[in-house]
Amino acid sequence: MADERASLQALLLYFLRLGTLGFGGPIALAGHMEQDLVEQRGWISAQEYKEGLAFAQLAPGPLAAQLAIYLGWVRGRVLGATLAGIAFVAPSFLMVLVLSALYVRFGGLPWMQGLFYGIGAAVIAIIARSALKLVRMTLGRDHLLWILFTVSAVVTAWTESEIIWVFLVCGLVPLLRGRQTTPATPALALLPVAPGIAASLGGPASVGVLWKILTYFAGASLFVFGSGLAIVPFLYGGVVRQFHWLTERQFIDAVAVSMITPGPVVITVAFIGYLVAGLAGAILAAIGVFLPVYLITVLLAPHFHRLAKNRQVKAFVDGVTAAATGAIAGAAVILGRRALMDGPTILIALVTLALLLVPKKIPEPVLILAAGIVGLVLKGMW
Repeated sequence: MADERASLQALLLYFLRLGTLGFGGPIALAGHMEQDLVEQRGWISAQEYKEGLAFAQLAPGPLAAQLAIYLGWVRGRVLGATLAGIAFVAPSFLMVLVLSALYVRFGGLPWMQGLFYGIGAAVIAIIARSALKLVRMTLGRDHLLWILFTVSAVVTAWTESEIIWVFLVCGLVPLLRGRQTTPATPALALLPVAPGIAASLGGPASVGVLWKILTYFAGASLFVFGSGLAIVPFLYGGVVRQFHWLTERQFIDAVAVSMITPGPVVITVAFIGYLVAGLAGAILAAIGVFLPVYLITVLLAPHFHRLAKNRQVKAFVDGVTAAATGAIAGAAVILGRRALMDGPTILIALVTLALLLVPKKIPEPVLILAAGIVGLVLKGMW
């Protein structure tokens, strides 16, 4: 028992460090876990890791957080899953809280406006790069997936919203052809608008408002597959267009905050919750997104071997992946209309995109901060 407790403590410290320093997106974080936990430390076997990665691809939830929770479950069952999940998410959550407080305190000042003036343009470039990368890696030469991708992109850009039925249909269509494709990357986010939530949030945060925040993000998280920027268009449809919790400018800033910090992109919900209802709103938004992910992992992990062999489940996820990739492309169009407001922002976006596409890549947080500095300089000149 002493050795088990010591190993769980070491696992907790590892995920605390990864959650604090882990930049680069879900695929990079998954790679770190494989290198550190499998190759170097030997805490997780190669087979257990592969099963965990497959589980994170198929089960609802952001990829990196889902994988961390699953590996924690492998090492220490429920206690291990709990410690790994909290340790991995907590650092980025605390960072977002600090940035949220600064944003609320100084958001009206010229220097803060200038900072996000440049950052917003860089965010659009990152979303566009993500769409290009996912098109290459997930669609391949499968004509049906290309059709689903195109339909999703056009619907998202045209309606400026995400219609859940489009994604459900995209998941069902591959089932009809009787065969299955195997994308090279995990399925991405599918976050529909949760029904039955009122739009008005005027006045101080009440119990009703806090309950709405919790139920919205909890209900939405049940439809998240994987992670990454595919979550952005779905959050936009609910947070900005339906509920009017944030303005379009605030939403772009929220996405930027999630990219500045390490950890999962979906931690942006804490920023959204903070702007709506302060600290309590941030906490409940984060709980709403991650608690279902945790429960699904703990409940389904023991039965995963049977689920992983189901071809219909895999085919459905393939269709959802194509639709989610199309949603990213549509989101780049939607948000680009707001963030690329003039010549300087267009130039910042183009330069950022060019730097993202070069072989020797610059880390995204560095590009975002550099764009923010450029924005400060430009706003200071005007």
